[in-house]
Amino acid sequence: MAKRIYFFLLFLAYSFNSFAQGTHRNEIGFETDDDSYLAQGFDRYYTAGTFLFFRHALKPDSASQLQNKVLGFEIGQKLYTPQSGSINLTGVDDPRYIDRPFAAYLYAGVNLNLLFKDESNLKLGAQLGVVGPAALGQQIQSFIHNTFGLYHPSGWEYQIDNDAEINLSANYNRLLIRDSWIDLSFTSYANLGNGFTGAGVGPLVRLGNFNQLFNSESTQSTAIYSSTLKPLHEHELFFYYQPLFNWVGYDATVQGSLFNKASSTSIAITGTPDRIVLSNQLGIGYAGKRFVVDAAFVIHSRDVKNMLTNDDWGDLTVLYRFR
Repeated sequence: MAKRIYFFLLFLAYSFNSFAQGTHRNEIGFETDDDSYLAQGFDRYYTAGTFLFFRHALKPDSASQLQNKVLGFEIGQKLYTPQSGSINLTGVDDPRYIDRPFAAYLYAGVNLNLLFKDESNLKLGAQLGVVGPAALGQQIQSFIHNTFGLYHPSGWEYQIDNDAEINLSANYNRLLIRDSWIDLSFTSYANLGNGFTGAGVGPLVRLGNFNQLFNSESTQSTAIYSSTLKPLHEHELFFYYQPLFNWVGYDATVQGSLFNKASSTSIAITGTPDRIVLSNQLGIGYAGKRFVVDAAFVIHSRDVKNMLTNDDWGDLTVLYRFR
């Protein structure tokens, strides 16, 4: 018994010491996106997303301008439907209601986040995934709806055909100006692949208690190898607004395969993407010694030219930091 008490006290001491320290090299967590979070009674377009993350801080080269370097791994799934997850409005499925294709995207990815002392960062990523029935969109949506007693989804027989995806991405951010309680940054991204090709730019405005961009929830850099510069705040708690101007070159969840077009026997329904898409994200970010939380809602203009209306959804991210 005495030995057990000793090891229990030793565990508590280690946990307290780890909690008290301001840097944690690892974090694990999830993100969930859903239009139902906005309580509008709609279930359409980008209807749900689920993602799992693991991030590990690497030691920056002391001779470089890097302040932080984070290696990340993730797996995720996105679900897309037309104006409703059920096109059975007259007793049979009616494809005339498909104003955005049924589609799912399932992937695994890796990224490297390089964060510089001048408060700029470059995040490089790669994803391997699949669009189509193999992405299990119909099964997941049906399981969720059956579990919570919601309507039965229908119309997935018209979803985008199976297609393997290889996608590369780059994100670049840079601080422009800062005062004690507000700052403004430039944000941008570019995607290249047979699944998604496009780019976007826009500002990021933060108001509240935020840290430098090399140690902030804003740039997914709360995993830190060692702290050589004092953060602006012990905890982050801030509101943010991020509008984005997006150019869409290719979107496999709308257009299907880039190289292998559907056969004449396929009943998959594809669409024509709107090349210019505007999005607005408003949220709140928190980063403490153990937990990182981000909650936001997004208003997104039409992905497809003949969509009835804009798209909007809420998202929630929760991460746990540890040594």
